[in-house]
This record gives sequence, structure tokens and C-alpha cells, in this order.
Amino acid sequence: MPEDSRAHRLGRLRYRSWHRGTREMDLLLGPFADRYLAELDEAGLDSYERLLEFPDPQLFAWLTGRTEVPSDADSPALRRVMDYCRNRFESEPA
Repeated sequence: MPEDSRAHRLGRLRYRSWHRGTREMDLLLGPFADRYLAELDEAGLDSYERLLEFPDPQLFAWLTGRTEVPSDADSPALRRVMDYCRNRFESEPA
């Protein structure tokens, strides 16, 4: 993929991560996108893009561990975001 197309795609995914519709999801996905999207290869970006298609309440429940992730929704991107969220909030002082 040409670098300008990749940069455009990363910008679009970052924007979608920070402008989800609920502030809670903005604060979970936005920092993840800022920190890790550039490291993902094309397959990883595809997986992350599919992740963004899920509704906020469903994603929030998975990311916070309130509900189990169904096998048909499980993906490398979702697992990476879940690990990021878990590590981020376990390391913050109460």
C-alpha cells in the first residue's frame, strides 16, 4: 500500500477510534489507536477496522469483561485492545 494511502487509512481509523459516540469508548479506543495503530500490518488494520464496526455497548461490555466475547467476534485486534485496556487500568493508581 502506498505510504500516503496508509497514512490516510491510519488517520481515518484514529478518527473513528476517538469519535465513537460514547465518551467511554473514545477514552478506551482513542489512546490505543494513537499508540499502536502505526505498528499494525495490513491484516492487523483490517482486523481493527472490523472491530470498529461493533456497537459501543457491545464493545464496552467485552473490553470491560462484563460479557464474554463470542467466538465469531473474537479477533487479534480485539484481544490486543483488551490487553491494552486491562494493563492500562491495572497499572493506574486508585
